[in-house]
Amino acid sequence: MAGNTPGAGGAAPGGTDWSPELEELRRREAEARELGGADKVARQHAGGRLTVRERIEALADAGSFHEVGAIAGRGEYDAAGNLTRLVPSNCVMGRAKLDGRPVVLVGDDFTVRGGSADATIRDKPIMAERMAHDLRLPIIRLIEGSGGGGSVKTIETTGRANLPGGVGGTWLYHHTTQNLSVVPVVGLGLGSVAGLGAARLVASHYSVMTKPHSAVFVAGPPVVKRLGQDLSKQELGGWEIQTRAGAVDDAVETEAQAFQAARRFLSYLPASVHELPPVQPCRDDPRRREEWLFNAIPREGRAPYRVRPIIEAVVDRGSFFEMGRWFGQPIVTGLARLNGLPVAVMASDPFFMGGSWTADACAKIIRFLDTAETFHLPVVYLMDCPGFMVGLEAERAATIRLGVRAMAALNQTTVPFCTIIMRNAFGVAGVAHQPAGRFSLRYAWLSARWGSLPLEGGVEAAYSAELAAAEDPAAKLSEIEARLEKLRSPFRTAEAFWVEEIVDPRDTRRLLCDFAGLARPLLRPEPSPLRMRP
Repeated sequence: MAGNTPGAGGAAPGGTDWSPELEELRRREAEARELGGADKVARQHAGGRLTVRERIEALADAGSFHEVGAIAGRGEYDAAGNLTRLVPSNCVMGRAKLDGRPVVLVGDDFTVRGGSADATIRDKPIMAERMAHDLRLPIIRLIEGSGGGGSVKTIETTGRANLPGGVGGTWLYHHTTQNLSVVPVVGLGLGSVAGLGAARLVASHYSVMTKPHSAVFVAGPPVVKRLGQDLSKQELGGWEIQTRAGAVDDAVETEAQAFQAARRFLSYLPASVHELPPVQPCRDDPRRREEWLFNAIPREGRAPYRVRPIIEAVVDRGSFFEMGRWFGQPIVTGLARLNGLPVAVMASDPFFMGGSWTADACAKIIRFLDTAETFHLPVVYLMDCPGFMVGLEAERAATIRLGVRAMAALNQTTVPFCTIIMRNAFGVAGVAHQPAGRFSLRYAWLSARWGSLPLEGGVEAAYSAELAAAEDPAAKLSEIEARLEKLRSPFRTAEAFWVEEIVDPRDTRRLLCDFAGLARPLLRPEPSPLRMRP
């Protein structure tokens, strides 16, 4: 009887040789690797773009990609039922590693029907999103085309019109946005991206376009032309349009730079909200002092200065990773490290609207603080804010409504918060420099000044009667301003303990590194009660 045991020299009924099936599997895998065919691949390369498989190979650690659903697609068969051709699905997905950390990758194959629904197996991108969610892994979407959306030809190829979403179709939309509250999401726009593809790109914590080849829009030029707008892809949805609108965070020259940006962004974040951000070794002295910081802020309250060198001077050398540079420019936002500990940094930029909070800047602050809260990143705010932007355009942009939302986002944070008041803190926006109702650290530089509103322009209104009665109104104005200038000294405020510490700017790095060290034990690897939205 022992001789009939499989593996012991016997033969099971029907034999044990599965070579024909293995051969067919390898053939199907080989056809899937051909993508849309040599001519379509050549067209992709001629346009200066990599194929989806080349992108995955360039992005992932060497040999780490484990593909799921490689042979999914549309098979063509002869009369005898034998496979003659396999057209693969235009979605390639699976698990990989980036710098040794597991991630989920999902990419559109533009060589197969331009990434449209005609060649999509909907369950593949849905499974990628579910895999990221349930395995608690970051997900990177490599998007080109409609990203699984439909085309006009869909009606003819399926014999019916699709109801958007349809039965079960809403799951992709559900997971696309739900993952924002669970795992880091990166979107890379690597060609023309429209419709659902555009939605999947911007429904991310960090998104990047390639300048020469990428364009993003709800609907492309042929559709928009019917509205009387005859525009090229770049004129309609090029990188300058989308980054300045705040739809996309960054733009780079090459796909290789986009992959590097994705890697670097993820290096600051945990794999999911159930972990803490990773710590890296630090070779930069936490007590390093930059002498030039003592003279960094001009005495003239409206004079601009460069804030990015200040950021670079106080965080670990080379660690600042800026996000959203072309949108909401009065505020600079990005990730950095302090003594190896990841933090979220926002800083006023007086080169744009004097650092005042515009509607765009408020929208930028809301999304940035939500990201920090979601992924347990302590916040550092380098402040020089003269208040909300004023004027007709500011009112038309509903600045006050967005401003109140930004204040609410700041007050709703639970992560540790540290503010450095570099210069101005005025008006309602000046209130929003630290969370209300809980303890946070706050330091003021020697150059700091604050009040309900700046003296400039306010004295004439407040002292109009006294100025009108003066023999020399100009001299009287100078006298009043000099008197008030002494009264608003930060040292007067410190006497009342309304500001806790006034510090030498050169000590800022040490203080911030101390803050990061104090903050780390307070962080909890659990979901925030506030859900992140696109």
